Amino acid sequence: MATRFYSCSLIPARPTSGSVLNKYSLLPNPRISITRRHTTLVSSSSSSSSFTLRASVSSAATSTAVDGTISSTKPSKSLPFRVGHGFDLHRLEPGYPLIIGGIDIPHDRGCEAHSDDVLLHCVVDAILGALGLPDIGQIFPDSDPKWKGAPSSVFIKEAVRLMHEAGYEIGNLDATLILQRPKLSPHKGVIKANLSELLGADPSVVNLKAKTHEKVDSLGENRSIAAHTVVLLMRK
Repeated sequence: MATRFYSCSLIPARPTSGSVLNKYSLLPNPRISITRRHTTLVSSSSSSSSFTLRASVSSAATSTAVDGTISSTKPSKSLPFRVGHGFDLHRLEPGYPLIIGGIDIPHDRGCEAHSDDVLLHCVVDAILGALGLPDIGQIFPDSDPKWKGAPSSVFIKEAVRLMHEAGYEIGNLDATLILQRPKLSPHKGVIKANLSELLGADPSVVNLKAKTHEKVDSLGENRSIAAHTVVLLMRK
């Protein structure tokens, strides 16, 4: 049976009529108009701090336009909710108390760190992060005698004050503790209750989990303890 070969060529597109071209040539270019509008805003700025802020907004707007997606660059003054994540890790050393969530947990070693509580430090960082504030080390530096050796409950009360001052409250909070020993199952209830009280939140919106590290690295070798926290803040 003979094999047949076929060839083909691209069919040129039908020329567009002059009326259609004229119709679309009258439409404004959204990229040009957006860039021009934000350039005007930058030029009219009077202070250096305001200029820096508006310049960054202009840059974002330009990149948005080039990508073909147009969105508002006006910052929201009142977000309905905010999400924050916190992480902390403390070394465990013999001769120190192990405090978790404000509760003294029986163990042969504890945290050697600025203040004393890995869980509360983690929760504070999550709240500060949700509010768009610096981390706990910047707001409560250990170099400041005011905070040196202060109990972690002081930090969390201050974070809660800042949260309410900004007009938010706890929507829900989920925390995970990572340590090899001791087992926290007998203590989770009292830790959760105390954490809820410190936050001024209903216990139903506070969740606490605990996991080992399968004997891997310092966490699994009982030489450290870590915590992760995710918090949702809701506008009052």
